[in-house]
Amino acid sequence: MGANPILAINFRGRRIENIHRGAFCVLEGDGRAIFSVGDINRAVFPRSSIKAVQALALFKSGAVEKFSLNNKDIAIACSSHDGDKQHVEAVQVFLDKIGCLIDDLECGEQVPVGRAARNEYFALKKPASAIFNNCSGKHAGMLAVAKALGVEIKGYSKARHAVQKLVKICIEEVIGQKLSDEKCGVDGCSIPTYAAPLTAFALGFARMASGVGLSVETQRDSEIIFNASVANPYLIRGENKLDSDLMAAFNGRLMLKIGADGVFCGALLDKKLGFSLKIDDGDIKAAEVAIANIILSIAKPSEKEKQALLRYCSNELKNWRKIKTGEFVVSDELKAVFS
Repeated sequence: MGANPILAINFRGRRIENIHRGAFCVLEGDGRAIFSVGDINRAVFPRSSIKAVQALALFKSGAVEKFSLNNKDIAIACSSHDGDKQHVEAVQVFLDKIGCLIDDLECGEQVPVGRAARNEYFALKKPASAIFNNCSGKHAGMLAVAKALGVEIKGYSKARHAVQKLVKICIEEVIGQKLSDEKCGVDGCSIPTYAAPLTAFALGFARMASGVGLSVETQRDSEIIFNASVANPYLIRGENKLDSDLMAAFNGRLMLKIGADGVFCGALLDKKLGFSLKIDDGDIKAAEVAIANIILSIAKPSEKEKQALLRYCSNELKNWRKIKTGEFVVSDELKAVFS
């Protein structure tokens, strides 16, 4: 197959500076494609966009029941958070519930990624800590899985560990295909990440939203995970972040999660549709512009939802003096898909 189509364009002044190619698909729970563009069968790494799928291990292991995990616990386990006070407190509450320490987290030390949280971090001269890592919630969840399974917690991030074996089984059930060890890499937070076609991840989210093809238990657990996430959108990312802002505006209709290097996965819960997007060069701003325009086209948004989407449908670039230097916009090729 040739090069993927251009989905987003970066202008500097009136001239094109960069073009961003990619692929996306929108599927129903039975696998029928509603919309698709580009090579949707090429295997891509979903990165953090499938944390909601990985969170199924909390249920399969019995951790939810054993530790009386609530919606906020489940939401923070699905998050790529900014590391602000609310996020850190949610992770600490989770760790306290399962009897683990910050030092047990294997995601690595990090400074907060959110601007306000990072400024506070430097002002207070706090030490680097794994609890600030944007994946610390997911890792707290994986520690809970290890303790519920009754296995050694050390090394839970390794592919050979019982925790990651269970997470892999959960992903395979949802996407309906086996994950290959030959297409396994290490994610930024040290856990395994498996490449699979975009169609597989879109189908997985459609199946979690619709229940099609899933066991009764997985249907139930998927609904709990999605409901926990959309009820706590701020915990999923943070202030002025696309996925948090849009889930808040859609008030339970939209599940959306970013992944590193230009990936988004999600579902329109009322329409029971799943979708996935990958920008080839990994540009996050290009991915945001593309996914906002895709959701605008498929969701039939209310006026409130539309206004939230329009904030991200183009993206101004400003320099350190707040002078506009350029803009990301959606391509005519992407617009044509929905015309």
